[in-house]
Amino acid sequence: MPRFTVHIRDEWLAVPCRDTSKTIQWLGQEALKRYIKNKPDNGGITAVKDTRFVVRRCQGLGLLDADDTIEDVLEDNDFVELAIEGDTMSPDFIPCEPGYISLDGNSLTSTDLINLGRGLYKIKLTPEAERKVVQSRELLDTIVKENKVVYGITTGFGKFARTVIPVSKLKELQENLVRSHSAGVGNPLSPERTRMLLALRINVLAKGHSGVSLETLQAMIQAFNASCLSFVPEKGTVGASGDLAPLSHLALGLMGEGKMWSPTSGWADAKYVLEAHGLKPISLKPKEGLALINGTQMITSLGAEAVERAQAIAQQADIIAALTLEVLKGTTKAFDSDIHALRPHPGQIEVAQRFRSLLDSDHHPSQIAESHRFCDRVQDAYTMRCCPQVHGIANDTIAFVQNIINTEINSATDNPMVFAERGETISGGNFHGEYPAKALDFLAIAVHELASISERRIERLCNPSLSELPAFLVNEGGLNSGFMIAHCTAAALVSENKVLCHPSSVDSLSTSAATEDHVSMGGWAARKALRVIEHVEQVSCC
Repeated sequence: MPRFTVHIRDEWLAVPCRDTSKTIQWLGQEALKRYIKNKPDNGGITAVKDTRFVVRRCQGLGLLDADDTIEDVLEDNDFVELAIEGDTMSPDFIPCEPGYISLDGNSLTSTDLINLGRGLYKIKLTPEAERKVVQSRELLDTIVKENKVVYGITTGFGKFARTVIPVSKLKELQENLVRSHSAGVGNPLSPERTRMLLALRINVLAKGHSGVSLETLQAMIQAFNASCLSFVPEKGTVGASGDLAPLSHLALGLMGEGKMWSPTSGWADAKYVLEAHGLKPISLKPKEGLALINGTQMITSLGAEAVERAQAIAQQADIIAALTLEVLKGTTKAFDSDIHALRPHPGQIEVAQRFRSLLDSDHHPSQIAESHRFCDRVQDAYTMRCCPQVHGIANDTIAFVQNIINTEINSATDNPMVFAERGETISGGNFHGEYPAKALDFLAIAVHELASISERRIERLCNPSLSELPAFLVNEGGLNSGFMIAHCTAAALVSENKVLCHPSSVDSLSTSAATEDHVSMGGWAARKALRVIEHVEQVSCC
């Protein structure tokens, strides 16, 4: 019996139809009956026959005439959406053109990637990127046609690199690779992080050195633009031979296997989520499975988020530290520009300048500063006096890491690499995640220091013997505890960070029967850097 899947508000409903000569109006009413049956309050619908609605295709978003017969306009297992009059339609129902970012594999930034993760932009390829992808694929097709023995294209992988695979089995080879490598564990990445991961993989493939077909790449772009996002567990990568497990899960959903999420469907079988958006699962050609899973995109996409959030924290830290110094009646003498010119680190100079701009001046006089202008205090504790030196190296580290991440974002990290202009493929090691892994370990250490010095300033504010302020910044101490435990929370988070700052990239465990005998552990470096940054945000950089 034919059946159709209807999306109403937040529900997907299967509606069987014995007689396809019935109308779209009938289909909508049947779906409404099933919808209100599942709702305690009938979904706020008093009578199905009096409810006005419109129906549109999920594929192409075209509206369907209520009087059309089902057999004339729909096929078995089609997906449609029903919008009740007065409801806010789902975002992709609104006929508006979103902004696009054109990817060429060379110019994406960490800021762009964050915005793509937030769903602010869709993706398209530049004409030059399309040309390079087509040219690269033509070389691979020639290799297959001529029965050449090339790693990952006509052979097995890793320890099985010397095993030649028959041409008739090459599609199965790629599919088996993705399935067997989808062995990650843990919670799935958030939709925002999965969008970043998919966007970054698309950007790398757009460079035209991976041998993926334009057809497959366009299918990935369509999935991204529809926010059809695979279930990608956060754990399982050692960061060499790329982020194999998470990228395999990403590819698995695009193949129509495993689980997938979209804003309109929620979590469901990938095949049905793709169908609901009018998309077909990708069919892997020779080398394409390897092209989809080999690279550092998990480390790098999480690293991009980490470095963007770190930048925001660093600016916040300077501002709040300056406010703290003023409240504690500190002196601004330590921020004199001549002092910092004698030790001209860019971050140190920047922080000192920011302190001078925020604190007392002729243009912005401070009553607090005026109240102790003629006191005998010569210098302050290090947590205030040395902010340019401590915050400064954090700023310089963030800039260093951002440069590493932006380079990695636009790097080809596949293996083997396809060089169409030379007419050959070359095996290398660009998949190794040591660059972003080391950088993100460094980032965690540097950003943690903002919380470490902040916690000491919180102590100074709350301790009346140091601040000349009420204990724990509260009146009627004893009756009220004030910020006593807020400081304890800050101390707890700083203590956790001290453990998390142990670098993961100093570790390595041999994998793949000693073929992959040195790995970066970059996935953990990225995840714990984000955890450190989250803790620093919560300490609030006092």
